[in-house]
Amino acid sequence: MAFVTRQDPERAARWRAAGQWTGETLFGLLAARANATPDRVAITDGTRRVTYRALADMVDRMAARLRALGIGEGDVVGIQLPNWIEFAPAFFSLERLGAVAVTVSTDFRLRELEYILRFSGARGFVCCGAYRGFDHLAMAAELKARLPGLALLGSLRAGAREGIVPLDDVIAAEGPPPGFVPARQSADAVMRMAFTSGTTGNPKGVMHSHNTTLPAARILNGDLGLGERDRMMIWLPLGLNWGYLTLVQAVMAGATAVLLERFAAAPALALLAAERCTYVPTAPASLTAILQLPELARTDLSALRLVVSGGASAPVETIRAWRAAAPGHFLELYGMLETGFHTYTRPGDDPERVAGSVGRVASHMGLRLLDAEGRDVPHGSEGEICCEGPSVHLGYHNNPQANAEAFTADGWFRTGDLGFLDADGNLRISGRVKEMINRGGKKFFPREVEEVLYAHPAILYCAIVGLPDPRLGERACLCVVPKPGQAPPTLEDILRFLGDGFATYKLPERLVLLDELPFTPTGKIQRHRLVEAILKRDAAA
Repeated sequence: MAFVTRQDPERAARWRAAGQWTGETLFGLLAARANATPDRVAITDGTRRVTYRALADMVDRMAARLRALGIGEGDVVGIQLPNWIEFAPAFFSLERLGAVAVTVSTDFRLRELEYILRFSGARGFVCCGAYRGFDHLAMAAELKARLPGLALLGSLRAGAREGIVPLDDVIAAEGPPPGFVPARQSADAVMRMAFTSGTTGNPKGVMHSHNTTLPAARILNGDLGLGERDRMMIWLPLGLNWGYLTLVQAVMAGATAVLLERFAAAPALALLAAERCTYVPTAPASLTAILQLPELARTDLSALRLVVSGGASAPVETIRAWRAAAPGHFLELYGMLETGFHTYTRPGDDPERVAGSVGRVASHMGLRLLDAEGRDVPHGSEGEICCEGPSVHLGYHNNPQANAEAFTADGWFRTGDLGFLDADGNLRISGRVKEMINRGGKKFFPREVEEVLYAHPAILYCAIVGLPDPRLGERACLCVVPKPGQAPPTLEDILRFLGDGFATYKLPERLVLLDELPFTPTGKIQRHRLVEAILKRDAAA
C-alpha cells in the first residue's frame, strides 16, 4: 500500500542535522544489542527470560514464517496481542519484510477492528485465542468473512481453528531461520500505524516511520538518564503507543523490559519488587489503585528510581501520596500518539514547585501556545498547545481534512489541549478544547474542579461531564467512583466540600455514583462514553 505523508523536506533536513533522524531502524538497534550484549536479558514476564540474541533470532524466524504465508513489502498487518513476550517478535518482524504494523488494544471488538483493518487496508491479522473470557479467534474468523482483503490470520497461544495459522512453533524454536534474506526498509518509510484512542469520536490512523519513532525513545532516555542497567516495567499495553515506545526505549538503551500481561494493582506491585524494576511509565489511575494496597508499606521498592505519570493529569493529592509511599523520583509527562513525548518534569525539579505541571519541553522539541486566531499568546496566558519536533507524526492516513485541521500553516501540530506556562516555565494543562463545558454561555474546563475533588476523602476517581440541557445548553454532572470502605458522598457533601472556591456555574448540579469510570488503556477518561451511559440510563428511567 502507498501512504501519503506530510513529510516536510526542510524539517527532515533539520532533524538529520540535529542527529535525531539518523537513518537507523528498530531491528538495526536490536541487532546491535544482540551483537554487543547477546546474553543480556532483553525481555521477561517474570517467568520466562529472553536474551537479546534470542530475541533477534525470534524476530527473523517470525519474519520468515510470515513471508512464507504471503506477507511482503508494503503489506499492512494488524496485531492484537496482550503484553506477552510474543508481541515483540510479531511486531519487529514486519520491518524485516518491509511491511507495516497496525497495533490495536486487546479490548477492541468486532466493530472497532473491522473499521481499523478495513481503513488501513490490512492484509494480515495476528491475534491471541481466548483471553479474559473473550474468543478472539471467533472474532478473527468473522473479520475475515467481512474483509475480503484479509488474506492471513495468525494466532499465538490459541487452539486450532480452521483458516487460522498457529505461530507458536516459531516462538518455541531456536536459532536464526536458514536462508532468510530480509527486506531493507527505509527509515523514512511508514512502518507503523496506530489509531487515536477515540475519547471524543472515531479514531484516526496516525502514521510513523523509524525516523519519527526512534527520536521519542532517544530523547526521553537521554533527558532522564535511562541506560542498560535499567529494568523498565511495562504494564501499559504494548498494543498502544506508550507501552510500545517503552519497549523501544529498553532496546535502545540495552536495558531489560519487564512485562505484566495486564495491570492489576497487587500483581503489579509484586512484580515491581520481584524484578527490582527501576523505571515505571504509568497512568495516574494505576498509581491510585496501588496506593490502596495495605501491602505497599511493607514491599521492598528500593530499586525504584523513576516513576513517570502521563496519559491523564495526575491529581496533586495522588502525586503527594505516591511520593510519601515510594522511593525515587515522581515525574509528570505530557505526550500523545501524534507527537511522542513533548514535555515532562525532571528529577532535579523541586517536587512542590512543579506539582500539577507537566514540566518543560523535551530536548529537540518545540512548544507554542496559540490563541483561536493562531497567534502566540503572552507568557502566562492560556492557549492551545502546539508541537513540532523529530518525533511528530507523518500525518493521518487517508484523512486530508483531519490533517488540515491538525496542522498550522507553518507545520506545527495542534494538540487540542489548552495550557499555560507558569512563572518557572513549566507547562500546566488547563483542559482539552473538546472537554469544555458551556453552561448558558459561561465556559469552563472540568479539570480545575476535579483537581480539588480528588482531595475529598471519599472519592477514588471523578470526572465532570456536560449533559445536554434545553435551556442552558449543558449542565455539569459529576461522576464519582467512591473509595472502598468509605460512605459514598452526596451532592450536598460535594458542594459543601467545594465551598465558595468556584463560581456557581462551575459547580456540579448532579451526582452519579459509579463502580468504575471508562478509561482508555492508557488512562484517559472516555468522557463521551460517560455521557452516553448517563443519557441511556435516563432514557430507560
